[in-house]
Amino acid sequence: MIRLGINIDHVATIRNARGGIHPDPVRAACVAAAAGANGITAHLREDRRHISENDIQRLLEHIDLPLNLEMAATAEMLELALRYRPHAACIVPERREERTTEGGLDVFGGLARLRPLVGALLEAGIRVSLFIEPDLRQIEAAHALGAPVVELHTGAYCDAPDHRRERELARIVEAAGAAARLGLECHAGHGLSFETVGPIAAIPSIAELNIGHFLVGEAIFIGFDQAIRHMRIVIDRARQG
Repeated sequence: MIRLGINIDHVATIRNARGGIHPDPVRAACVAAAAGANGITAHLREDRRHISENDIQRLLEHIDLPLNLEMAATAEMLELALRYRPHAACIVPERREERTTEGGLDVFGGLARLRPLVGALLEAGIRVSLFIEPDLRQIEAAHALGAPVVELHTGAYCDAPDHRRERELARIVEAAGAAARLGLECHAGHGLSFETVGPIAAIPSIAELNIGHFLVGEAIFIGFDQAIRHMRIVIDRARQG
């Protein structure tokens, strides 16, 4: 069964818009667990625009699911990852002015910078994934770096008009196959919805999907629990063919 990770960043975004403690991302993580999630993802950004260190600490204390910490490739975030020791760390590109992660990490161009960071995380027993474009050069660089997992950025596929979506899907299929041949575990995420998730979930070599913003938005209309349960059904049906 393909794993479903739920990103709770934007529960914290809503909380932070007004201040205070509501809605609580830890409560959202508990709802996600009950609804069939296999893991929780949280991005601790440099500017702390949504998730905070306190959220990370509380998630580790109150949820039984694996925590996937999304983080930039900086000394500050490495120190925090080594302090909290999440199950996994997904290294993502980060720019202060962006609204959300806008593309994949340039592993090919950043091997020298990334190598000591990846090594330190692996030595600490933290599973490392690299958030990359579905590009063969980036996959080969991730393999050379020694990271066991890549997460393919699905944003271009999700945002593509209908006449171009098949082409973007083909890129992801090719990249997932290349990752599998190199012995890398392959994940995917960014922008996935009920409409777009099926073809990605159907790719046999993708082991995990990470989905957040769409489900938090859908929760306004049908509730967080029901949004996750429906996503789980759509994913499982696609995987079963």
